[in-house]
Amino acid sequence: MKSLEALRAQVENQRTLIPSLYGDVDFSKTPERFTADTRVQSMLPAEFSRKYRKDILAQEERVERARLYTMLGDNVADAYAALAPKYRIRPLIDMLKKACDEGVENVEDAPQELVDFIRAMEHVPEWVDMSLVHEGARYSRNMLANLSPFAIRGAFIATFMNKYSGLPMALTGTLSGQSAVQRVNETASFFTTAALPGALDRYGQGFKAAAMVRLMHSMVRFNILKRSKKWDVAVYGIPIPQVDQMPAGTIPAFIAAFNTVRKGRTEFGRRDRAVVELCRYQSYLLGLPEDLLPEKPQEIFDVMLTYAGTLRDGYDDETCGELVRATMSAYRPKDKSLRSRIFNTAEKGFSKVFFTRTFLRGNDKSMAKRMGVQPSMLDYGMFIASNLYILPRLNAHMLLRRVPVVSEIADQFLIRKLNRLLVEYGHAEYVTDAAKYKDHTVRTGSDAPLVSAPTAAEKRA
Repeated sequence: MKSLEALRAQVENQRTLIPSLYGDVDFSKTPERFTADTRVQSMLPAEFSRKYRKDILAQEERVERARLYTMLGDNVADAYAALAPKYRIRPLIDMLKKACDEGVENVEDAPQELVDFIRAMEHVPEWVDMSLVHEGARYSRNMLANLSPFAIRGAFIATFMNKYSGLPMALTGTLSGQSAVQRVNETASFFTTAALPGALDRYGQGFKAAAMVRLMHSMVRFNILKRSKKWDVAVYGIPIPQVDQMPAGTIPAFIAAFNTVRKGRTEFGRRDRAVVELCRYQSYLLGLPEDLLPEKPQEIFDVMLTYAGTLRDGYDDETCGELVRATMSAYRPKDKSLRSRIFNTAEKGFSKVFFTRTFLRGNDKSMAKRMGVQPSMLDYGMFIASNLYILPRLNAHMLLRRVPVVSEIADQFLIRKLNRLLVEYGHAEYVTDAAKYKDHTVRTGSDAPLVSAPTAAEKRA
């Protein structure tokens, strides 16, 4: 684990490493979004807050780490995105894709920032067990093939419960109509791809997708910090800090940790340990540091509760409500066949119930109502009906996994299903268009936007 002094220096050094992005940021100031005051309501659900928050905030070093990670971006991806004024975005994307597919040494005149980006991703830290990662991917294929198509929307809107962490997505202006579908499907596509055999290996598609996601996040940081009139660093900190990426990448790990801790156990079973290792490595590829990716159940539980317990509660309809409504109202299937329409209705109902039970702990009806996701009787009916479809398939594959030879056949079936789902999700672009940002400013000359919309020629490319 990195010392507090080293972490503090890393945060402060962002101004020196990438002055075009962070030169105006005062990292010594704590943004409004972060709170260590027990009198201030945080994002911890009420039952967790009553039971754990006072003890969480008493851990001074852990709280200080959370504060520092609130102000930490992605040094290597940010530095590469900072080349946009010189190269423009499309060439940066093309070079990154080629570096992932063929090796950075085969990219002609590759800038050092790209070399550093790829080399950082190529490094497999000692704390990662790749055999467990591959095993975790195999275990996860069942859930991703049979449960995720129904639950992904509910998991996605969990990131919109707070204006401080959700504002970057709102400012991009992408969550409306089909753009909402694209973002949900891109999220599903990344985690589905990561579970395929060898996807997270150096030349796997999951490795490449992680690199693209990181560049997209860095482009969003540039656009917001340099162009947004609404973003206030004193209030929101930096856009998409490391801690905000942790929950989405480690949901399966947290659920496993919560269930293990609740049962009074101190160690994971083999299956959960493998799934946790998959979460840790795919999150590492997305840029998260080891400090935010512990391996023990209690450590995972504590890190997640510290994050939620220091994130100031803040729900506003303009930011959070708009994101939720756009996502929940979106029609996800590719066609309007009867089967697709039935699935869309069932999946929406399932997502509402899944979201309220998993992320609101099923007892915060006021929050669900404010967000517009309070399940109706129809939604509960769709949840029950969907489970009648989902659970037999999940259980069947769990049983088949224990049978030699048959388990291999069942796994191949899941792989084929995941590949079909990827076709349904569509091609994931992992890009952000600055021209669509809601409050962007128009600049010229040397003050031109660091990330701009692609030209017509770039779009054709």
